[in-house]
Amino acid sequence: MRNETSKKTATAWLLATALVVGLPQLASAETVLRIGMTAADIPRTLGQPDQGFEGNRFTGLTMYDGLTMWDLSSADKASVMIPGLATEWKVDEADKKKWTFKLRPGVKFHDGSDFNADAVVWNVEKVLKQDAPHFDASQVGVTASRMPTLASARKIDDLTVELTTKEPDSFLPINLTNLFMASPAKWQKFFDSAEGADAKAKSQAAWAAFAKDASGTGPWKMSKFTPRERLELVKNEGYWDKARVPKVDRMVLLPMPEANARTAALLSGQVDWVEAPAPDAVKEIKQRGFQLQANESPHVWPWQFSRIEGSPWNDIRVRKAANLCIDREGLKDGLLAGLMVPASGTFEAGHPWRGKPTFEIKYDLKAAQKLMQEAGYGPSKKLTVKTQTSASGSGQMQPLPMNEYLQQALAECYFDVQLDVIEWNTLFTNWRRGAKDPTANGANATNVTYAAMDPFFALVRFLQSSMAPPVSNNWGYINNPKFDELVTKARQTFDPAARDAALADLHAASVDDAAFLYVAHDVSPRAMSPKVKGFVQPKSWFVDFSPVTVAP
Repeated sequence: MRNETSKKTATAWLLATALVVGLPQLASAETVLRIGMTAADIPRTLGQPDQGFEGNRFTGLTMYDGLTMWDLSSADKASVMIPGLATEWKVDEADKKKWTFKLRPGVKFHDGSDFNADAVVWNVEKVLKQDAPHFDASQVGVTASRMPTLASARKIDDLTVELTTKEPDSFLPINLTNLFMASPAKWQKFFDSAEGADAKAKSQAAWAAFAKDASGTGPWKMSKFTPRERLELVKNEGYWDKARVPKVDRMVLLPMPEANARTAALLSGQVDWVEAPAPDAVKEIKQRGFQLQANESPHVWPWQFSRIEGSPWNDIRVRKAANLCIDREGLKDGLLAGLMVPASGTFEAGHPWRGKPTFEIKYDLKAAQKLMQEAGYGPSKKLTVKTQTSASGSGQMQPLPMNEYLQQALAECYFDVQLDVIEWNTLFTNWRRGAKDPTANGANATNVTYAAMDPFFALVRFLQSSMAPPVSNNWGYINNPKFDELVTKARQTFDPAARDAALADLHAASVDDAAFLYVAHDVSPRAMSPKVKGFVQPKSWFVDFSPVTVAP
């Protein structure tokens, strides 16, 4: 086994070297941070990234800002929403579908143009107004599904904008952390010079050109971009938050979807930092003086069940049995070398949205087998289930080995688990198409990890019946009147304490219904060279690269 691992590592080193050997020689005075991502391709750079929240982390929060943003400065406190390009906001007491946002003065896009209310309206319309010249359907799926109640934007004055929602929605300011502000002036320049048979074709050409030479307001600016190979960003000296002007001159992002290749690249000095190192290499990483950073993240590794007609998961006994059949501690201590936290729901004890579920998710093999027998299954009658998953990807941890672990574990509870392994970005796209779509390939579960930083991302988009495809991520078409009632109550409650109570009731109801197969909470492991200093591993799926330094 050890020899096999060594062979894999040697092969991975050769692959990693091939990936990075083409890096340009940098001036000795320039400091550079090289990062191996889990993505197989560079996330989209035009303002609304793909590749899940890894895309947001690397090409969203770096080059762009939202009206609101996350505080990523603490390793000990939960990451909370803070002002971004908006300094303050409030809901209209007379009409809670209207919000007023005051904008930060003096902010410039990377191309030198002004950020103002016109830019906000333009960026809302790029994903919501289909007859707008700059509307881009390719950006809608990863944006509108994350802020489904936003209807329109209106300029009040240069530094004030009014946003209108379809219904009262206390979640809106949080949702807006996902709407990144791209430069209208830069896009217009590309549009004016674009070739095309009509305005739509010119618009598509303008967005394609923008993706190669992007302009946001973020702390990093695009320098060089080679699709599927690398993205190079340089620090934005004129960033509006002087405390977050990057400490290194250049950051190089490299797609490395295979865990052993990432790890080998780090150990050989080809990169300075890798996401999700191979768990079986953790001991060697530490022994050789490299850093291993980890912190419990609001990020869940689940199976999301199909609830359409004919799905085997429509029987709550089957859903509960699966949750009781998994030895999560064994998964943690064995396969993942400690790099996970066992999940008994989306939130654990102590979280304000945990609530008081009556179904206790734990490892209880006998109870699981009993439930399956009550549902009509046993050693001579297995239940076939099919799960769609990926070989790598943002937040997917170690998807193939983990799913193979579940496959073996569930076999003891009379499940016959089939795995449909597809590319990560395809899986993520299929997530918004749903269990009824042909792209599900007959799967009755999907394994897409999800961030749990806010109410919409953690609960609403999966549990509310109106969030079924193509609106958002209720992949399995859950339709539970109790969930809908609690979602409405939470969304329309603007008092924080009362809203937390409604969300706690919603979470408890989802656990009692065994809405997911809850497996693990990610700890966002990343390994880095001892030369990397100043990094703070927050309790978040996102990170701030600005304070990081790299010693000579």
